[in-house]
Amino acid sequence: MSWTPNKVTALRVVVGFAAVALFGRGAWGNLAAVVLTVASIALDGLDGHIARKQKLATPMGAQIDILGDRMIENVYFTYFAVVGMVSLWLPVFFFARGATTDFLRGLALRAGHSGWGANAMLKTWWGRALVASRWSRGLYAVMKCLCFCYLGLELALTRGPVALIGELAGDAQTLIAGAGQVLTWATAGFCFVRGLPVLVEGWKYFADGLVVRGGKGIARKIA
Repeated sequence: MSWTPNKVTALRVVVGFAAVALFGRGAWGNLAAVVLTVASIALDGLDGHIARKQKLATPMGAQIDILGDRMIENVYFTYFAVVGMVSLWLPVFFFARGATTDFLRGLALRAGHSGWGANAMLKTWWGRALVASRWSRGLYAVMKCLCFCYLGLELALTRGPVALIGELAGDAQTLIAGAGQVLTWATAGFCFVRGLPVLVEGWKYFADGLVVRGGKGIARKIA
């Protein structure tokens, strides 16, 4: 099988969904889900490596990679919100942030700007540093991996009747749960920061669209 970035992206989405499907199916199922979670995050780095090494990076590939990220983030945070381990507002935030930035990216794509090359949507140095740089993408991947794995281990070890350790004393359980909350909201905060350049630089495409629509409306009235 000839591995391409898009095939790796599809595989990591399948692995991610398989991991979430294993959560809640006993302590050992939860641990297997954690292992698959690490594999899914690793595949996220592999698709970019293949794209760069084989010179297969394309605007469409970049959009597919972003779509894979959205699916993984949403399915994990939604699951952990459903079982009561994180706030419901956490997946709501990721849904809203993803929908907004992807909408602006779609407008930029229609205007011929996408990917990370000369025709990239992001033009400022700070925008590219926060969104497209390797350190930013790598740090965000690590934060998501830590977040998902921590919550998965907490579920497997201390939560529910089949937990390997079982419910801990009140203070210990509170400390463990609190650390999970800090980690998840720190991940959400960095996600928000990474989305700011897209909001700032993508707004002009939205504003241009309003001007064009307004101009066409006036023309129709005159006609």
